[in-house]
Amino acid sequence: MRGTGAAPTGPARVVVLGAGTGGTIAANRLRRTLGDTALITVVDRDAQHVYQPGLLFVPFGRVDPSALLRPRRRFLHPGVGFAEGDVDHVDVPGRRVHLTGADGREQVLDYDVLVVATGAVLVPEETDGLAAALANGQAHTFYTLEAAAELAGALAGFTAGRLVVNVVDLPIKCPVAPLEFCFLADHYFRRRGIRDRVQLTYATPLDAAFTKPIAARALADLLKTKGVELVTEFNTGSVDGAARRLTSYDGRELAYDLAVVVPLHAGAGYVARSPGLGDALGFVPVDEHTLQSTQDRHVFALGDSTDLPASKAGSVAHFEGEVLAENVRRHLCGQALAGRFDGHTNCFIETGGGKALLIDFNYDTEPLPGHYPARIGLPLLRESRLNHLGKLAFEQLYWHALLPGRDLPGIGSPMPLRGKHNRLPAAAAAGTTKEK
Repeated sequence: MRGTGAAPTGPARVVVLGAGTGGTIAANRLRRTLGDTALITVVDRDAQHVYQPGLLFVPFGRVDPSALLRPRRRFLHPGVGFAEGDVDHVDVPGRRVHLTGADGREQVLDYDVLVVATGAVLVPEETDGLAAALANGQAHTFYTLEAAAELAGALAGFTAGRLVVNVVDLPIKCPVAPLEFCFLADHYFRRRGIRDRVQLTYATPLDAAFTKPIAARALADLLKTKGVELVTEFNTGSVDGAARRLTSYDGRELAYDLAVVVPLHAGAGYVARSPGLGDALGFVPVDEHTLQSTQDRHVFALGDSTDLPASKAGSVAHFEGEVLAENVRRHLCGQALAGRFDGHTNCFIETGGGKALLIDFNYDTEPLPGHYPARIGLPLLRESRLNHLGKLAFEQLYWHALLPGRDLPGIGSPMPLRGKHNRLPAAAAAGTTKEK
């Protein structure tokens, strides 16, 4: 059915919650798409944007944490407003966002369209003993700037023993990052000349190294080659920091000398305080192709804040931004939604020694060998120096092209099929997708 029945009589009020990767891309693309027909306001709890892909390198001393920070306002186009404050809740039926501003005063923002892009947050308190272990330095993580910096100190002082990298549960931000940490740790200890004194273990709740079969086999082979033990179907039930022990729900135990744990993730806290906005974990249920909420047609979401069966990776937010901007425009005009997101995801996977893998996939086609984005391009599912250089170059692309919402020649939202070998048939959907 139609979204509003009629276009707003004045400039549409669009509120974007979150000024991270997804929110910044969405706001800038919406500004380009809607121009002066919309008043766009972005809300975030602080003024500093963190380059999250760089967090992986901080524990190994390869990046200074301060180099990953930029002012959020710098990357929002002229004409996009920015409000610093904590969201208390969203009144979904009334189309109002209630927040506490940086000055401590309560504010209310009315909207015609709400875009949720507040990502995912760590909830270590949901795992018995994990929050205390992290607070006491008896376990570590690298999914925040502060935690990554603390882990750098722990790694520098680690000279022998068992290092366990443990994913508590899925979904998580950048699901390949824990694997990358294993590969980089292997290289890090080899450079220090102590690799023979360190036992590396990767413990995952999955039944394989990764969620997609072909990529899982390739990554499992890499773990084996680098001497990293793979423990599958390990569903962490508790962490005993004092005893240095992880215990799964089936009773298995993993002793450790140093634990790098990826806690359970959930949506932003205000989502749970906003009836009609999110699910039990605080993620926003959206149509997997249009990115429109399945609960309220005036709400859209992208990036890590959604319940989509796609990786919570920065590339996903980039590819979603193009689709979301067009569908918001159509919604405001009372038109059927036409944009279709196909789950396109790609990830560089650092493998150590100046090499990296690249994977590219979507809802229907798993990572396959070949090249990206066409027959001549970066090698897929194969370690190469070129992919490593691509990952390093991605940072400049991120700041100067992705965040500003620019179109990249030859790299659009739909996953390219050219250049892939033995590709699986992608499900083709014909016709126009209606609003929920």
